[in-house]
Amino acid sequence: MIEITWLGHGTFQWKLDSGEVVVIDPWVQGNPSFPTGFEFERIDTMLVTHGHFDHIADAVPLARKHKPKVISNYEICRWLESKGVENACGMNKGGSQEAGPLRVTMTHAVHSCGISDEGKILYGGDAAGFVVTLPDARRVYFAGDTAVFSDMALIAEIYEPELAFLPIGDLFTMGPKEAAVACRLVKAKKVIPMHFGTFPPLIGRPADLAELIQGHVDAEIWPLEIGVAAEW
Repeated sequence: MIEITWLGHGTFQWKLDSGEVVVIDPWVQGNPSFPTGFEFERIDTMLVTHGHFDHIADAVPLARKHKPKVISNYEICRWLESKGVENACGMNKGGSQEAGPLRVTMTHAVHSCGISDEGKILYGGDAAGFVVTLPDARRVYFAGDTAVFSDMALIAEIYEPELAFLPIGDLFTMGPKEAAVACRLVKAKKVIPMHFGTFPPLIGRPADLAELIQGHVDAEIWPLEIGVAAEW
């Protein structure tokens, strides 16, 4: 089992049976959805899908404090190193690396990736998603920010994820209509919606996605409550 806690927007904490903690796309300061009073007690692995502030804003201070293995694309990891992050382990799409008991594979995403730094937008490589293989061999697909793309079918074919995290908010990512197609392509049995409701323009909702796939896709839409741990 892993314990999954949604921390608002695209930020998540996973806690493994071993006690190890994974944090994905950390955005704390300025995140209107971040649960009041929540604190990270431990971080062993940090995954960063891309360089936008709402996914990387707190990566540097948290990495400095907890000293996790930080996995992202090569360019973001070099930027993190320039900010004093000690254990940034860059990679690229199609590659895999170990992170404690996990195996992390970087996948494609359709999104931009500039890093905001002192009033400038720096080149941040290419946005990505991750397939994470858990110690019990189950696989999780974390899409990051993305539009739907046909090669999601290859992610299903190669990795066979049982759980998928998909953005549904619209405007900056796919909305429910596109996410419904993503559910069909990815073929995960459970789908956790994310990246919605943080700001008024992010209008997609889990109920919309559930309605669109009903009778068409064999998947359960699993909305999480912000700040409340759920087991999978």
